[in-house]
Amino acid sequence: MMKNIITLTLNDLAIAFKNKTIFLIIFIPLFVFFSLKLVDSAPTDIKKVKIGLIQDAVYAPVILQTIASADGVFTLSRVSSEEEGKSWVKEKRLDGLLLPAENQEKGLILIVLEKGSLQALSIIETFSALQNLVEGKNINWIADIQSLQQGGIQKQTLPTWILMLVLLVGFIIMPAQVAEEKEKKLLIALLQTPMREVEWLIAKVLSGMILILTAVIILQVMCNFETGSILSYIAFILVGSFCFSSYGIFLGFLCRNQASARTLGVLFYLPHLIPSALSDFSQKLTSIATFLPSYQLYEPIKNILLNDGHISNLPLEWISLLCVGLLTFLFSYLLMKRRWLM
Repeated sequence: MMKNIITLTLNDLAIAFKNKTIFLIIFIPLFVFFSLKLVDSAPTDIKKVKIGLIQDAVYAPVILQTIASADGVFTLSRVSSEEEGKSWVKEKRLDGLLLPAENQEKGLILIVLEKGSLQALSIIETFSALQNLVEGKNINWIADIQSLQQGGIQKQTLPTWILMLVLLVGFIIMPAQVAEEKEKKLLIALLQTPMREVEWLIAKVLSGMILILTAVIILQVMCNFETGSILSYIAFILVGSFCFSSYGIFLGFLCRNQASARTLGVLFYLPHLIPSALSDFSQKLTSIATFLPSYQLYEPIKNILLNDGHISNLPLEWISLLCVGLLTFLFSYLLMKRRWLM
């Protein structure tokens, strides 16, 4: 009995090696570890806070002198108007914008992207410490904090959930479907008919897009969230669903069976999800995520949902997604013509 159990156990482990499932056991902990290292690693130098001031606004002299003397903490930028300053904050060219408060001589209004962010908390604590050094305990210089991103935590996390749905279909469902048709020889049988390769590919891409659109619409309706520019939002969802459906089909053609396709899908799913979803918490992750197609979808969706962005201001992201989709579609077509692993 024990001999049979050991034999079956070793057989299962051998199958795990053969279908590459063992790669997930090794890859996922390592990837999460290095991702957390990037998020939580202590910086070797102090990152200066980028503060904006209105060019013609009148600020208390003591505040200006204090900010100027703390040049190791702040990087000052002058903007021509409040609208320009808010635009710079949205584009992350500034961490915060300071406006003089009307009802206080030394009062300031701090405008940040997210009121509850670590960056906003850091600015407030820094100003509080500087004020204690200059004036001791007195009325706080920062009288009010205004956030450019409206809505609660549910709305602010909506772009992450949308990205998860898109990547789930693109990297988990689509590769497994393609590999299943290859594994069961269904695709070979279809190709014996008058049907052409490009027709099968277009149909498969459309099915993936329909799955993604259905999931996103259900999430949007159930959460009852409003969008700024509905046309821009739909345009990015469409091009994103096309991009990752084509991407998933390409991954499916690289695999011989469903087990390999699921493993490969997860190996692509996590590196596309985590750096983009955590990009707001780490400069290093942001620099990595910039090169990923998932970030080219996540950042515009977040911009449209939270900052009333428009597709006219995000042409490079839209074109990038379209190019990745067309490129992976072409690669899939070439592999299909060669009957790759069929």
